[in-house]
Amino acid sequence: MRDIKRRIKSIKNTRQITRGMGLVAAAKLRRARSRYDASRSYFEKTLSTIRDIAGHSGNVRHPFLQADDVRNELYIVITSDRGLCGGYNINLIKSVLSRLGKERDYTFVVAGGKGRDYLIRRGYEVFREFIHISEKPGFADAAEIARIALELFRGGKVQKINLAYTRFITTISQKPEILTLVPVPVSHDGKEAGEQMADLMVYEPSSEEVIDILVPSYIQSAVYGAMIEASVSEQAARRIAMDAATDNANDMIDQLVLSYNRARQELITREISEIVGGAEALK
Repeated sequence: MRDIKRRIKSIKNTRQITRGMGLVAAAKLRRARSRYDASRSYFEKTLSTIRDIAGHSGNVRHPFLQADDVRNELYIVITSDRGLCGGYNINLIKSVLSRLGKERDYTFVVAGGKGRDYLIRRGYEVFREFIHISEKPGFADAAEIARIALELFRGGKVQKINLAYTRFITTISQKPEILTLVPVPVSHDGKEAGEQMADLMVYEPSSEEVIDILVPSYIQSAVYGAMIEASVSEQAARRIAMDAATDNANDMIDQLVLSYNRARQELITREISEIVGGAEALK
C-alpha cells in the first residue's frame, strides 16, 4: 500500500507538469495562430505567382528554372528546438529521409535543435544550424537561410533547393510537407497556358534580371511562411501531446487508486479474520 501511494503521488506530480505545459502550449498556439493567419495569404500567393511566372516564361533559360544535372540537393529542414510534442519532429524527418537516395549527395540547413541532433546522430552533415528560433521565427532568420541557400546554389555546390516543414491543417492535424523551391516548379495552369502567355510576357530590362530579383525574394518569403506555419504546428502538436499525457495520467491514477482500495480491503479482511480466529480460540 505504501508503494502504491508513493506511485500515485509521483504520477500526480507529473500530471501537474503536463497540464501546465498543455495550458502554456494553448496560449502560445493562439499567438502563433494569429501570426499564421496574417501571413498565410501572402505565403500562398507568393508561391502561386512565381510558379505562374515560371510556367509563362516560355523558352527563357535560367538556372533558377531548369535543373540539368542534379548532383547535390539542399534540404532546408524546419523542426522544433524542444521536444514533448508527439510525432511532430520525427514524422517530418522520416519524410525527408525517405526521399534521399544513394545516387546523389545531400546538404542540410536545419532550423531547430531536434532536427539537427537527429541528423548528426545518424551521420548526416549539417552545413548550418539555426537554434532557438522555432517558436518565434523572424524574417531576418528566414532571409539568412535564403541567403545561404542561394549562395550554395550560385556557387554550384547544390543544384536543387528543397524546403521541409510541417503544414498546419487544423488544430488536431498537421502534415509534413516538402516543397521544391529551385528549380521553380511550374504550376499546372501555367504549364497549360505557358505557350500562349509567353508571347504576351515582356521582361524589363531582361528576363534574366527579372528572375534574378524575383526568385530570391520568393525563397525568402517561402522560408519565412514555412517557419511561421511550422511554429503554429509545433504548438498544436505539443498541446495535443500534453493533453494526451494528462489523460493517461488520470487513467493510471484511477487504476492505482482501485489497486490501493483492493489492498486496503484485503488488509481489513485479514485483520478481521485474525480477530475472529483469536476470539474462537479463546472459547
